[in-house]
Amino acid sequence: MAKIGNVVVAQSGGPSPVINSSLRGVIETCRAYPSRFGTVYGAWHGIEGVLKEELLDLSAQPEEEIALLRTTPAAGAIGTCRYKLKEAQQEDFERVVEVFKAHEIGCFFYIGGNDSMDTANKISLLAHERGLELIGVGVPKTIDNDVGDSEFKLIDHTPGYGSVARYWSHVVQNANEENAGSCPSDPVLVLQAMGRKIGFIPASTRLADPKHEMPLQIYMAEGGVTLEELAGNVNDTLRERGRCIVVISEGFDVGELGESRDAFGHVQFSASETTVCQVVVNYLNREGLAVRGSARGQVYGTDQRNAMVYASTVDLDEAYKVGRKAVEVAVNDGSGFMATILRRPGPIYGVEYDRVPLEEVANSERRFPQHWIAGSRIDVTDDFVRYARPLIGEEWVSVPMVGGLQRFARLRPLFAEKRCAEYTPQALR
Repeated sequence: MAKIGNVVVAQSGGPSPVINSSLRGVIETCRAYPSRFGTVYGAWHGIEGVLKEELLDLSAQPEEEIALLRTTPAAGAIGTCRYKLKEAQQEDFERVVEVFKAHEIGCFFYIGGNDSMDTANKISLLAHERGLELIGVGVPKTIDNDVGDSEFKLIDHTPGYGSVARYWSHVVQNANEENAGSCPSDPVLVLQAMGRKIGFIPASTRLADPKHEMPLQIYMAEGGVTLEELAGNVNDTLRERGRCIVVISEGFDVGELGESRDAFGHVQFSASETTVCQVVVNYLNREGLAVRGSARGQVYGTDQRNAMVYASTVDLDEAYKVGRKAVEVAVNDGSGFMATILRRPGPIYGVEYDRVPLEEVANSERRFPQHWIAGSRIDVTDDFVRYARPLIGEEWVSVPMVGGLQRFARLRPLFAEKRCAEYTPQALR
């Protein structure tokens, strides 16, 4: 069989606890095909690294460091970016092809969400037009679980989501102990979760209390609840239980927050002038609680996607295997696909790995199923719990320790020699 050539693997968008497990899957599986693949490069900080011709030699890294990628969270190993190749940026697209030609790249793996799948598809098509036989394959990644379709036919769930769901199931357990102890003075605890416009992350907090024993209320952006209704719901629970835990999505509508947006046009709530959590806390305290005391709030940030100790072992394994599947797709099926995870039917959880067209994923948009939102609009149904529960796993991940600190992968700064002229990405000029 003909040699495919050298490889570039890149990451895009927000990181996750298991993104490096997919990266490891790609690297190790490419190594298993020495007759098909040459050098594997990591684009330093995603597509920006390709544009700047900053290609980290992953083939030259010690096997130990590659193995440690399994339990190295976030994206510090090769970096990620939020730089989007837009239709009008033809110079950028041409530059990618130029760099790939210069380094004899025959395969491009892009780890990311819907936008990344679109980019991988466009680059592979343009490369063919320019005489470069490039195989472009996508590897799914997002903590929001918003890649794919609402019918779960393209992908059942995205690597990264299971670990964030596990994180939140534990956070709410801990918060419940805090609230139970401090409720005479702080009867309401408001917790803000990530999730700009889709409710999978806040919904996962129900996993902490599947029997509905906690005074827990869940406010997703899709619920359509107003601030006034929220206050009424909280006071009803305070009258009945004396305390209340409120989990609220960062995308819950409380009006203008002075939001900023990233290059993809996505709202960056963490960079806003205030937070949804603070608005809710202020509103509750201003309007008054049904019992003595005040509402307090806690905004959880990037620890949701970089706390390896909370990672799901199921998520880690699946992230690795979908990365491995991406390489097998490149070898056996060629360009224009995303490796995917599909759930087997039946009551016993199991998955299989397949491929779906990049174009279908790029043009799809997943929404949180309405039938998984409880009639109260402040909870989720048992069907959602059955969907999400297997993803958080059963065991703690084992993270290597040295001197009392976590031992993460540390890749050597071995970069390919530059062969192209200096270039500044169009959107950065």
